[in-house]
Amino acid sequence: MMRATLLKLSQNHTVQSVFSKYRFAQRAARRFIAGERLEEAIAVVRDLNAKNILATLDHLGENTTNEHEAIAAADEYVRILDTIAQTKVQSEVSLKLTQMGLDISQELCLQNMRRILERAREHNNFVCIDMESSAYTDRTLDLYERLRREGFDNVGPVIQAYLRRSERDIERLIKWGVRVRLCKGAYQEPPTLAFPSKRDVDANYIKLLQMLFQAQEKGVYPAIATHDEKIIRWALQYVREHNIPRDRFEFQMLYGIRRDLQLKLAQEGYRVRVYVSYGTHWYPYFMRRLAERPANVLFVLKNLIRG
Repeated sequence: MMRATLLKLSQNHTVQSVFSKYRFAQRAARRFIAGERLEEAIAVVRDLNAKNILATLDHLGENTTNEHEAIAAADEYVRILDTIAQTKVQSEVSLKLTQMGLDISQELCLQNMRRILERAREHNNFVCIDMESSAYTDRTLDLYERLRREGFDNVGPVIQAYLRRSERDIERLIKWGVRVRLCKGAYQEPPTLAFPSKRDVDANYIKLLQMLFQAQEKGVYPAIATHDEKIIRWALQYVREHNIPRDRFEFQMLYGIRRDLQLKLAQEGYRVRVYVSYGTHWYPYFMRRLAERPANVLFVLKNLIRG
Protein backbone atom coordinates (compact mmCIF):
# COMPACT_ATOMS: atom_id res chain seq x y z
CA MET A 1 0.00 0.00 0.00
CA MET A 2 2.73 2.47 0.98
CA ARG A 3 4.79 1.54 -2.08
CA ALA A 4 1.88 2.15 -4.45
CA THR A 5 1.10 5.49 -2.82
CA LEU A 6 4.69 6.70 -3.02
CA LEU A 7 5.00 5.65 -6.66
CA LYS A 8 1.84 7.57 -7.53
CA LEU A 9 3.16 10.61 -5.70
CA SER A 10 6.41 10.36 -7.69
CA GLN A 11 4.39 11.31 -10.80
CA ASN A 12 2.34 14.06 -9.15
CA HIS A 13 3.67 17.43 -10.34
CA THR A 14 1.65 19.43 -7.79
CA VAL A 15 3.10 17.50 -4.86
CA GLN A 16 6.53 17.76 -6.47
CA SER A 17 6.40 21.55 -6.72
CA VAL A 18 5.41 21.90 -3.04
CA PHE A 19 7.53 19.13 -1.52
CA SER A 20 10.72 20.11 -3.35
CA LYS A 21 10.72 23.56 -1.71
CA TYR A 22 11.05 22.25 1.84
CA ARG A 23 14.55 22.23 3.27
CA PHE A 24 13.93 18.98 5.16
CA ALA A 25 13.06 17.30 1.85
CA GLN A 26 16.18 18.64 0.19
CA ARG A 27 18.24 17.49 3.16
CA ALA A 28 16.71 14.02 3.14
CA ALA A 29 17.21 13.70 -0.61
CA ARG A 30 20.94 14.25 -0.18
CA ARG A 31 21.19 10.75 1.23
CA PHE A 32 20.48 9.40 -2.25
CA ILE A 33 21.64 12.27 -4.48
CA ALA A 34 25.21 13.53 -4.79
CA GLY A 35 24.16 17.15 -5.23
CA GLU A 36 22.74 19.50 -7.83
CA ARG A 37 25.99 20.16 -9.73
CA LEU A 38 28.24 17.85 -11.74
CA GLU A 39 31.23 18.97 -9.69
CA GLU A 40 29.57 17.64 -6.54
CA ALA A 41 28.90 14.30 -8.23
CA ILE A 42 32.51 14.04 -9.44
CA ALA A 43 33.69 14.57 -5.85
CA VAL A 44 31.45 11.70 -4.72
CA VAL A 45 32.79 9.47 -7.49
CA ARG A 46 36.36 10.31 -6.56
CA ASP A 47 35.64 9.30 -2.97
CA LEU A 48 34.10 6.01 -4.14
CA ASN A 49 37.08 5.31 -6.39
CA ALA A 50 39.38 5.77 -3.39
CA LYS A 51 37.52 2.82 -1.83
CA ASN A 52 38.01 0.75 -5.01
CA ILE A 53 34.38 1.28 -6.04
CA LEU A 54 33.41 2.25 -9.60
CA ALA A 55 30.52 4.53 -10.54
CA THR A 56 27.94 5.33 -13.17
CA LEU A 57 26.80 8.96 -13.32
CA ASP A 58 23.17 9.89 -13.88
CA HIS A 59 21.96 13.42 -14.58
CA LEU A 60 18.48 13.45 -13.08
CA GLY A 61 15.63 14.11 -15.48
CA GLU A 62 12.99 12.30 -17.51
CA ASN A 63 10.08 12.93 -19.88
CA THR A 64 11.38 16.06 -21.58
CA THR A 65 8.53 17.91 -23.31
CA ASN A 66 10.28 19.79 -26.11
CA GLU A 67 13.26 19.53 -28.42
CA HIS A 68 15.23 22.23 -26.61
CA GLU A 69 15.07 20.33 -23.29
CA ALA A 70 16.11 17.06 -24.94
CA ILE A 71 19.09 18.61 -26.71
CA ALA A 72 20.14 20.36 -23.50
CA ALA A 73 19.98 17.01 -21.67
CA ALA A 74 22.20 15.43 -24.33
CA ASP A 75 24.60 18.38 -24.06
CA GLU A 76 24.93 17.70 -20.34
CA TYR A 77 25.83 14.06 -20.97
CA VAL A 78 28.53 15.11 -23.43
CA ARG A 79 29.83 17.41 -20.69
CA ILE A 80 29.73 14.55 -18.18
CA LEU A 81 31.76 12.30 -20.48
CA ASP A 82 34.31 15.04 -21.12
CA THR A 83 34.58 15.74 -17.39
CA ILE A 84 35.06 12.06 -16.55
CA ALA A 85 37.92 11.94 -19.05
CA GLN A 86 39.47 15.18 -17.79
CA THR A 87 39.29 14.24 -14.11
CA LYS A 88 40.25 10.60 -14.76
CA VAL A 89 37.62 9.26 -12.35
CA GLN A 90 36.43 5.69 -12.89
CA SER A 91 32.84 6.17 -14.02
CA GLU A 92 30.44 5.37 -16.81
CA VAL A 93 27.10 7.10 -17.47
CA SER A 94 23.44 6.10 -17.25
CA LEU A 95 20.53 7.89 -18.90
CA LYS A 96 16.83 7.66 -19.71
CA LEU A 97 15.52 7.76 -23.26
CA THR A 98 12.57 9.97 -22.31
CA GLN A 99 15.18 12.48 -21.15
CA MET A 100 16.68 12.29 -24.66
CA GLY A 101 13.33 13.08 -26.29
CA LEU A 102 11.69 9.69 -26.83
CA ASP A 103 8.25 11.12 -25.99
CA ILE A 104 8.77 13.81 -28.65
CA SER A 105 10.11 11.71 -31.52
CA GLN A 106 12.23 8.61 -31.95
CA GLU A 107 14.45 10.39 -34.48
CA LEU A 108 15.27 13.19 -32.01
CA CYS A 109 16.10 10.58 -29.37
CA LEU A 110 18.31 8.69 -31.83
CA GLN A 111 20.18 11.84 -32.83
CA ASN A 112 20.90 12.63 -29.19
CA MET A 113 21.96 9.05 -28.43
CA ARG A 114 24.31 8.91 -31.42
CA ARG A 115 26.01 12.10 -30.29
CA ILE A 116 26.44 10.82 -26.74
CA LEU A 117 27.67 7.39 -27.84
CA GLU A 118 30.16 8.89 -30.29
CA ARG A 119 31.61 11.03 -27.51
CA ALA A 120 31.64 8.05 -25.15
CA ARG A 121 33.50 6.04 -27.78
CA GLU A 122 36.10 8.81 -28.11
CA HIS A 123 36.72 8.50 -24.37
CA ASN A 124 36.50 4.68 -24.30
CA ASN A 125 33.46 4.92 -22.06
CA PHE A 126 30.14 3.09 -21.76
CA VAL A 127 26.50 4.23 -21.69
CA CYS A 128 23.75 2.34 -19.88
CA ILE A 129 20.16 2.97 -20.99
CA ASP A 130 17.97 2.94 -17.90
CA MET A 131 14.68 1.09 -18.27
CA GLU A 132 11.62 3.14 -17.41
CA SER A 133 7.99 2.03 -16.99
CA SER A 134 6.65 -0.88 -19.06
CA ALA A 135 5.08 1.56 -21.55
CA TYR A 136 8.63 2.21 -22.80
CA THR A 137 10.10 -1.30 -22.75
CA ASP A 138 9.53 -2.18 -26.41
CA ARG A 139 10.68 1.21 -27.69
CA THR A 140 13.75 1.11 -25.46
CA LEU A 141 14.85 -2.33 -26.65
CA ASP A 142 14.07 -1.48 -30.28
CA LEU A 143 16.21 1.64 -30.07
CA TYR A 144 19.00 -0.27 -28.33
CA GLU A 145 19.06 -2.84 -31.12
CA ARG A 146 19.06 -0.12 -33.77
CA LEU A 147 22.08 1.52 -32.14
CA ARG A 148 23.87 -1.84 -32.07
CA ARG A 149 23.13 -2.36 -35.76
CA GLU A 150 24.65 1.06 -36.40
CA GLY A 151 27.89 -0.18 -34.83
CA PHE A 152 27.67 1.18 -31.30
CA ASP A 153 28.93 -1.55 -28.97
CA ASN A 154 29.48 0.77 -26.00
CA VAL A 155 25.84 0.75 -24.93
CA GLY A 156 23.73 -1.62 -22.86
CA PRO A 157 20.15 -1.88 -21.56
CA VAL A 158 18.52 -2.63 -18.22
CA ILE A 159 16.16 -5.54 -17.63
CA GLN A 160 13.63 -5.46 -14.78
CA ALA A 161 13.04 -8.77 -13.02
CA TYR A 162 9.55 -7.86 -11.83
CA LEU A 163 8.20 -7.79 -15.39
CA ARG A 164 6.73 -11.07 -16.62
CA ARG A 165 8.11 -10.43 -20.12
CA SER A 166 11.76 -10.15 -19.06
CA GLU A 167 12.72 -13.77 -19.78
CA ARG A 168 11.73 -13.26 -23.44
CA ASP A 169 13.60 -9.96 -23.51
CA ILE A 170 16.81 -11.59 -22.28
CA GLU A 171 16.47 -14.34 -24.88
CA ARG A 172 16.14 -11.59 -27.48
CA LEU A 173 19.18 -9.67 -26.23
CA ILE A 174 21.64 -12.53 -25.74
CA LYS A 175 22.57 -12.63 -29.43
CA TRP A 176 24.09 -9.15 -29.08
CA GLY A 177 26.62 -10.29 -26.48
CA VAL A 178 24.89 -7.75 -24.34
CA ARG A 179 26.22 -6.01 -21.28
CA VAL A 180 23.04 -5.78 -19.23
CA ARG A 181 22.06 -4.44 -15.83
CA LEU A 182 19.55 -6.70 -14.09
CA CYS A 183 17.45 -4.93 -11.45
CA LYS A 184 14.15 -5.70 -9.75
CA GLY A 185 12.19 -2.68 -11.03
CA ALA A 186 10.89 0.44 -9.31
CA TYR A 187 7.76 1.56 -11.18
CA GLN A 188 4.11 0.90 -10.42
CA GLU A 189 2.86 -1.85 -12.75
CA PRO A 190 -0.36 -3.91 -12.85
CA PRO A 191 -0.18 -7.59 -11.81
CA THR A 192 -0.89 -8.61 -15.40
CA LEU A 193 2.52 -7.19 -16.36
CA ALA A 194 4.58 -7.52 -13.19
CA PHE A 195 4.89 -10.11 -10.45
CA PRO A 196 3.04 -8.68 -7.43
CA SER A 197 4.95 -10.49 -4.66
CA LYS A 198 8.55 -10.05 -3.59
CA ARG A 199 9.00 -13.81 -3.49
CA ASP A 200 8.05 -14.14 -7.16
CA VAL A 201 10.21 -11.17 -8.17
CA ASP A 202 13.20 -12.63 -6.32
CA ALA A 203 12.69 -16.05 -7.92
CA ASN A 204 12.49 -14.49 -11.36
CA TYR A 205 15.57 -12.38 -10.68
CA ILE A 206 17.63 -15.49 -9.90
CA LYS A 207 16.23 -17.28 -12.96
CA LEU A 208 17.15 -14.36 -15.23
CA LEU A 209 20.58 -13.96 -13.66
CA GLN A 210 21.29 -17.63 -14.25
CA MET A 211 20.32 -17.15 -17.91
CA LEU A 212 22.81 -14.29 -18.18
CA PHE A 213 25.60 -16.27 -16.53
CA GLN A 214 24.95 -19.23 -18.83
CA ALA A 215 25.19 -16.96 -21.89
CA GLN A 216 28.59 -15.52 -21.00
CA GLU A 217 30.30 -17.56 -23.71
CA LYS A 218 28.36 -15.33 -26.14
CA GLY A 219 29.89 -12.22 -24.60
CA VAL A 220 27.12 -11.45 -22.11
CA TYR A 221 28.28 -9.43 -19.10
CA PRO A 222 25.82 -9.34 -16.16
CA ALA A 223 25.60 -6.32 -13.88
CA ILE A 224 23.86 -7.58 -10.73
CA ALA A 225 21.95 -4.52 -9.54
CA THR A 226 20.49 -5.30 -6.14
CA HIS A 227 20.88 -4.59 -2.43
CA ASP A 228 19.21 -7.91 -1.58
CA GLU A 229 21.74 -9.94 0.39
CA LYS A 230 19.94 -13.21 -0.32
CA ILE A 231 20.35 -12.70 -4.06
CA ILE A 232 23.94 -11.53 -3.64
CA ARG A 233 24.77 -14.67 -1.64
CA TRP A 234 23.21 -16.80 -4.39
CA ALA A 235 25.28 -15.00 -7.04
CA LEU A 236 28.51 -15.40 -5.07
CA GLN A 237 27.89 -19.11 -4.60
CA TYR A 238 27.06 -19.53 -8.30
CA VAL A 239 30.23 -17.81 -9.55
CA ARG A 240 32.36 -19.85 -7.14
CA GLU A 241 30.79 -23.15 -8.18
CA HIS A 242 31.17 -22.32 -11.89
CA ASN A 243 34.61 -20.71 -11.65
CA ILE A 244 33.43 -17.46 -13.23
CA PRO A 245 36.25 -14.87 -13.17
CA ARG A 246 35.55 -11.72 -11.18
CA ASP A 247 36.08 -9.52 -14.24
CA ARG A 248 33.14 -11.18 -16.03
CA PHE A 249 30.41 -9.62 -13.89
CA GLU A 250 29.84 -6.83 -11.39
CA PHE A 251 27.56 -5.77 -8.57
CA GLN A 252 25.71 -2.47 -8.84
CA MET A 253 24.03 -0.49 -6.08
CA LEU A 254 22.56 2.95 -5.54
CA TYR A 255 24.38 5.82 -3.90
CA GLY A 256 23.32 6.15 -0.27
CA ILE A 257 21.94 2.62 0.10
CA ARG A 258 23.85 -0.21 1.79
CA ARG A 259 27.21 1.54 1.79
CA ASP A 260 28.45 -1.13 4.18
CA LEU A 261 27.65 -3.87 1.67
CA GLN A 262 29.23 -1.93 -1.20
CA LEU A 263 32.46 -1.58 0.76
CA LYS A 264 32.45 -5.20 1.95
CA LEU A 265 32.16 -6.59 -1.58
CA ALA A 266 34.82 -4.22 -2.90
CA GLN A 267 37.20 -5.19 -0.09
CA GLU A 268 36.63 -8.85 -0.96
CA GLY A 269 37.85 -8.12 -4.48
CA TYR A 270 34.55 -8.00 -6.37
CA ARG A 271 33.81 -5.34 -8.94
CA VAL A 272 31.26 -2.91 -7.47
CA ARG A 273 29.68 0.03 -9.28
CA VAL A 274 27.52 2.68 -7.59
CA TYR A 275 24.78 4.61 -9.40
CA VAL A 276 25.45 8.27 -8.57
CA SER A 277 22.69 10.75 -9.42
CA TYR A 278 22.85 14.53 -9.41
CA GLY A 279 20.73 17.45 -10.60
CA THR A 280 17.80 19.64 -9.65
CA HIS A 281 15.06 17.28 -10.89
CA TRP A 282 15.49 14.87 -8.00
CA TYR A 283 11.90 14.44 -6.81
CA PRO A 284 10.72 11.42 -8.93
CA TYR A 285 13.97 9.55 -8.34
CA PHE A 286 13.83 10.31 -4.61
CA MET A 287 10.23 9.08 -4.27
CA ARG A 288 11.05 5.82 -6.06
CA ARG A 289 13.88 5.24 -3.58
CA LEU A 290 11.43 5.77 -0.70
CA ALA A 291 9.01 3.31 -2.28
CA GLU A 292 11.66 0.60 -2.49
CA ARG A 293 12.40 0.30 1.23
CA PRO A 294 10.33 1.33 4.30
CA ALA A 295 13.59 2.15 6.09
CA ASN A 296 14.10 4.99 3.63
CA VAL A 297 10.77 6.53 4.67
CA LEU A 298 11.81 6.37 8.33
CA PHE A 299 14.99 8.23 7.42
CA VAL A 300 12.94 11.07 5.89
CA LEU A 301 10.61 11.21 8.90
CA LYS A 302 13.61 11.60 11.21
CA ASN A 303 14.76 14.55 9.13
CA LEU A 304 11.28 16.07 9.34
CA ILE A 305 11.25 15.77 13.13
CA ARG A 306 14.68 17.41 13.33
CA GLY A 307 13.29 20.32 11.32
